[in-house]
Amino acid sequence: WGYADDQITMFLQTATQWDGLGHIFHNGQMYGGRDARLVSSKGAEKNGIQHYRDRIVTRGVLLDVARHKGRDFLPPGEPIYPEDLDACAARQRVAIRQGDIVLVRTGDVGRRLRERSWGTFSAGDAAGLSFHTAPWIWERCIAGIASDTWGIEVRPNELPDSFQPLHLVLLVNMGLLLGEIFALEELADDCAADGVYEFMFVAPPLPITNAVGSPINPQAIK
Repeated sequence: WGYADDQITMFLQTATQWDGLGHIFHNGQMYGGRDARLVSSKGAEKNGIQHYRDRIVTRGVLLDVARHKGRDFLPPGEPIYPEDLDACAARQRVAIRQGDIVLVRTGDVGRRLRERSWGTFSAGDAAGLSFHTAPWIWERCIAGIASDTWGIEVRPNELPDSFQPLHLVLLVNMGLLLGEIFALEELADDCAADGVYEFMFVAPPLPITNAVGSPINPQAIK
């Protein structure tokens, strides 16, 4: 007889993942006005990712912005504005509703896989959500938003002297689920084939106590 086992050593936000509410700080605070010092090498005493372990099951919507613009991928540095999201949704004949998780495809992960090179994917220039999408997100009362880029928002960032400013608004102030490095190519092709851009979306994190993020294996179920 015999057996096999495996071990994984990785950063929890190095692949398809959720940013937890203890991931980003502003003026010494994280979401809920909690002191950033509550996050240490022992983990996050508040806002740990484990609180999402049985909560992320909802309606999902894919906004295939790259396909909407007639491109395989959006070029690095191209912002996605609220009017782009509205136009994409209108063309796909899908409505964004309260409680949805919205997946925004730029084509970036697909391009990297085709080129077999991640290059400057990590923290490099990328297409992504404009800072000006914050009111759009707030007004629609969505539960979360995710994309197929390293950091979901456009890089270089639009505000001088501010690193990932949209994160400060969405995570620290709204308490919104943010997903990054999503593989959306297969889903995008399926949605384009049948014209259905909404689905049941299931993506709980690993229940790692006091973690500030978690890898996930999200499922879009039609």
